[in-house]
Order: sequence, then C-alpha cells, then structure tokens
Amino acid sequence: MKQDIREYVLSLGIDDVGITAASDYVSPRSPKLETISPDIKSIIVLAFKELSSCAGSDKDTAMSGRQDLIEFARSSNYKVARYLERNYRAKTFTVPVSVPFAMVKETGGAVGQVSLRHAARAAGLGVFGRHNLIIHPRFGTRVLFSAVLTDLDLPSDPPLTDELCNDCNICVKSCPAGALDEEGKTAVTKCFKTCQPYGLGSNIAFWKKVLDASPDEQQRMMGSVDYWRLYQSILVGNQYYCFDCLAVCPIGTEI
Repeated sequence: MKQDIREYVLSLGIDDVGITAASDYVSPRSPKLETISPDIKSIIVLAFKELSSCAGSDKDTAMSGRQDLIEFARSSNYKVARYLERNYRAKTFTVPVSVPFAMVKETGGAVGQVSLRHAARAAGLGVFGRHNLIIHPRFGTRVLFSAVLTDLDLPSDPPLTDELCNDCNICVKSCPAGALDEEGKTAVTKCFKTCQPYGLGSNIAFWKKVLDASPDEQQRMMGSVDYWRLYQSILVGNQYYCFDCLAVCPIGTEI
C-alpha cells in the first residue's frame, strides 16, 4: 500500500514524497495531532521544488511563482486525499503550504496546526539548516511542503542523517529583517514585517492612519501605492516579497 501511494503521488508531478507515522512526528509549538482527529496515524508529506523565479530581482514575479506553487500544492493535496478515500476508504485531512490555519492570539497567527518542516524531517525529506528551513538532499533549501493526514497505519520512511548545511551563515548575514540572528530561532514578527509588508499588520496600521487623517489626506492615501498593494493582497492572498533565505543559500539549487 505504501509503495502504491508513493507511486500515485509522484505520478501527479509532485517532486518528492515522504511518509511518517504520527508517533514519529514531534513539533515544539504546533498542537497535538489529536486536536485535529484522534484517528490520525500517518502523515504523507508532499515536496514541491520552488521555482527559480524566487531568486529573481522582480519581487512581484517571484511572488507569482510562489503562488503558482501554492495553487498546485492545494490541488495535489485534494487529489491525494481523494485517492486515499476512494481506494483505501481512508479518513483524510489536508494541510496546505500556507494559509488557512488557526489565527489565534496565543500564537500571534504564526503557528499552523501541523508543522510541515518537522513533518518533512520526520518523513525523511531533509534536515534543518542554519536558516531553520528544511534542506532537501536534491533540491536544497528551495523546497516547500504540504501534507495529507490519514488514519491509514503507514510505517515511517527512514530519517535523513546527512548534515547538508555547511554553516556558511550567508542566510544570517543576508536576512534584511535580522530574523535569524539567534541560532535555532526565527524571529517571526521581524520576518513577517519584511516578507509580508502588505499583510494583516500593515492593513490595520494603514486604516488607523486613514481614520485619523483629514479628508484631503484620506483622498491622497486612497491613491497611494501602499493602498494599491494592500488592495491587491486582499484579492490574491498572502504576498511574499522576500525570498532571500532561499535565494542566497548555496544549497538552494538542485544538488
């Protein structure tokens, strides 16, 4: 069954797949899998190679490539889940690359129900680097993950034991937000302000300024580039404007 699932996943054009038993998955911040369902026994982790546009100088084009990947990942999740339910009468729960996830004050809206990085490591798809991202043995840092949780009892793939990060610290020095200064920790708030400058925080701040502004100033603000960017982010979803930790990593292209 496990090999059949693996072959089906790869037939969809997904770059790699790993499987971990739920008991081998450990996340320091995400809630227990039981909070999603007590029936979950396995995690099927799908790996997607980031497009080379992430290293381009035009951030809007880079963002478009990321959103294309997210769209493909969501479609892939659904197809894999349907396959499991149709062929094995399995229960399934899909986990996206990014949103939606629980937006609660306790986590600052920064912790998903499943840590895809820790799931990927448990599924043998890579190891953590200095940038706190997973380094894949073929795709390096430029890889994202989604997952399908299931009640099928599948054994874990062997974990990767190779040390792939060369500790060059280029990611630390290149981070415009200084979010990687403390080893083993990403300052998420700093990261968000740089990689998502038109996210929730910016949206709230902008409208506070509008409410306090004079009518003439309000009219000027409605014609500003900042407002156009905010409006676009509402239409298309999360907009990422920083890919530096992926783009500068010397292990960021296929090895």
